[in-house]
Amino acid sequence: MVSKEYQINPWVVMAAFTILVGPFALSFHMHFPDEMYYTDAAVKMLQNGDYLTTYLGNGELRFRKPIGTYWVVLAGFKAFGVSAFSSRIFFLIAGALTVGLSYWLAKILFEDKKLAGISALIIASNPVLIFAATRSIPDVLLGLAMTSSAIGFAGLIKYGEDTPKKFLWILYLSLGLAFEIKGLPAAALGGIGIAYLAFNPWKRISFKTLIHFPSLAIGIVIGLFWFVAMWQIHGPTYLDSFFEDQVGGRVASRYLLILKNGLLATAILFAIYLPWVLLASPKLKKCIQSTWNENKVFFGFALLWGLAILGMGALTTKFYERYLLPVAPVLAVLLAWILVRGGFDLRKKGLKISTWIFLGLSAILGLFAVWLNSNLGSSLFIYLQMAFGLVVWVYLFRLTMRNEKLPKALSYSILLLFFILSTATAKISLPEQGEQVSEFVKENQIDPKEEIGFIGNIHVSSKIRVYLGPEFYMTDLTGEKKKTTEELIVESEGYPNLIVEDKYISEFDEHDFEIQVASVNWDSKKIPFLLQNISNPDFRELVRENGKIYYWLKRK
Repeated sequence: MVSKEYQINPWVVMAAFTILVGPFALSFHMHFPDEMYYTDAAVKMLQNGDYLTTYLGNGELRFRKPIGTYWVVLAGFKAFGVSAFSSRIFFLIAGALTVGLSYWLAKILFEDKKLAGISALIIASNPVLIFAATRSIPDVLLGLAMTSSAIGFAGLIKYGEDTPKKFLWILYLSLGLAFEIKGLPAAALGGIGIAYLAFNPWKRISFKTLIHFPSLAIGIVIGLFWFVAMWQIHGPTYLDSFFEDQVGGRVASRYLLILKNGLLATAILFAIYLPWVLLASPKLKKCIQSTWNENKVFFGFALLWGLAILGMGALTTKFYERYLLPVAPVLAVLLAWILVRGGFDLRKKGLKISTWIFLGLSAILGLFAVWLNSNLGSSLFIYLQMAFGLVVWVYLFRLTMRNEKLPKALSYSILLLFFILSTATAKISLPEQGEQVSEFVKENQIDPKEEIGFIGNIHVSSKIRVYLGPEFYMTDLTGEKKKTTEELIVESEGYPNLIVEDKYISEFDEHDFEIQVASVNWDSKKIPFLLQNISNPDFRELVRENGKIYYWLKRK
């Protein structure tokens, strides 16, 4: 019987994740560079009706990633209209679902609701999952699909030769979806997992059980559908771009770089489970031995997947923490297993200290947000959000003072940081360039039939394209390849309207254009200076002098 303190409802944890991460995720408080590839392509799909071919903002073809992520962005646009919210909503939901699947994974393996609940709390507070859920890029979708496949593996680990067919369906359909999201990394982890089940020395599973042709066939169809379609439409040349991204452009051959990336990946893997991993330190050797003896097969599986992702990370030319996400939920279950069997909940002092640290950080961040918003003024929504954040903070404070539900208090205190952070960044980042340009277009009644050329940071152009929607046709003249100013001027001659970054504006003659300011934002390099002068009566003018400006140029 699980004590009331550890009766953790996964739906509540999923809801907490969605609510506390949502405000930061569903506006462009931060815009990750790779998001432009997926939002630009999805807008192009709405414009040309071709839902298979992916384009860059400058109109060039891009085949570096499979179609899965593009379709998720497109689904958001179809369901809610084209906006920052709709570009990310399904990625936030994917993050919450990953939390729920982690609970289910642990419950299947151990039939222990306490252990399953701790697994959900650990992965919900994992910063890699949190950040991935705030970006419209493949990583959180891959993490969700691989966690789903891990449930299939868990069924095989638990039931062996008597595995119910539903687990094989879950396994192969999930791997098919994972391949359609990210490609070769999904195939590698799936292949390693299947080989492990077939050859591990403790509980081998026959190929007769592993190879379930109906689910395997449909999984292969799902995984390869887009690749076959691209072969039919564009021929084999598209594979050059795909393999360059998947292998050629990412796999390192220099030993020193491999060692550096491997050490970095290992350090980050440890860091993303802080402070939970520190709570396992007392009697760690004994706890590991105990869990190993309890279920060698799962322990070996989790360890192998962890080593595999570290190996893949080491082989990349540049390692990013998000590469760890596909195995993060499995490792969260492993860590929860070690913690629960080691009686971590009896070490209340460590749980309380950890929670106090994050509540303290939230308090500091909250005071900063109050100071910032009171000086600059803000919307009713932001003030209501700050009030709600205070209510949650007080609730977690009381739980910690009373030594009640400490694992939940710790997990939620980490999530609360991101909730409060969005009340501060709202004044620094928002309204961002896309929203401002959209308002400019409405106020000036710009004709959507007139094409727009963009010269400037292409990540900004992506945000503007999202807010303008499919009615406006905007082309990135800057592109990803370096061009001279003269080349940009020549290419811009065919466009009646231009959006131009301030550093290029001196190249355009005001006798040829009507020039107006379309957006003004804080320059990230000048944030410390602007914060120091926030009470200056001429603050708006200071922002304009020290900010990043985009101009609207209409050809005369």
